[in-house]
Amino acid sequence: MQENHEELPKELKTMHDTNRKNGPPAAQVERMFDSISKHYDLLNHLLSLGTDRNWRRKSINLIGKHARPRTILDVATGTGDLAIEAMSLGPEKVTGIDLSSGMLEEGRRKISRLGYSGRIELQSGDALVTGFRDGTFDAAMSAFGVRNFEDTLSGLKEMFRVLRPGGMIMVLEFSRPSLFPLKQIYGFYFRRILPLIGRRVSGDPDAYSYLPDSVMTFPDNEKFLELLSLAGFRDVAQKRLSGGIASIYTGFRPGTDVAQ
Repeated sequence: MQENHEELPKELKTMHDTNRKNGPPAAQVERMFDSISKHYDLLNHLLSLGTDRNWRRKSINLIGKHARPRTILDVATGTGDLAIEAMSLGPEKVTGIDLSSGMLEEGRRKISRLGYSGRIELQSGDALVTGFRDGTFDAAMSAFGVRNFEDTLSGLKEMFRVLRPGGMIMVLEFSRPSLFPLKQIYGFYFRRILPLIGRRVSGDPDAYSYLPDSVMTFPDNEKFLELLSLAGFRDVAQKRLSGGIASIYTGFRPGTDVAQ
């Protein structure tokens, strides 16, 4: 599915106010993910029945169809799974940032075991204020992290800022299917089954109750494409995965400095 938003409708002018502060405070996100960091990878694979690996692979392959970025920023990198998958593109360096020191520590250990320490760097960082110079990266990406931004639009604008002209954004996120009966099954699983398994394995009573709430309130599908456009990206598009359970969103910073 390809959507182009070169001309923004008037209603987008008010979206900045209505979508600000849609996520939890950064300090809350940091504490929550610190508490589940040791179980995070296991739960990701368990709760998605291993599908999350395939989704990441497809996301990176989609970047590869458009460009071969030399430098990549992975926002809300967590334990670095998306950064590791991005090694298939042959970049010079992938920089991952995250609020959670616990998640970063788990990621560094994994990256070291795989021999990628020289090409993947994980560091503490805020998605809304990354600290990188304008136009630093050829590509910016995030998997299952954008819905945790305290301010979705500000985070997307920051990703736009650090991209070179012609650079690509890729966001992999949960989305809500609309077709019967998948919509009903999806809702029941996220509301009832997922929190129960998450609490049992992680021991955290709140983190996996937060997850379904964050997915259900996230501005997905067309709303997220509109936010990408409002952040400045062009040629924005959505690719639905597994019947719409997850989606890959892409867009480009106008310009031609990065080879497409």
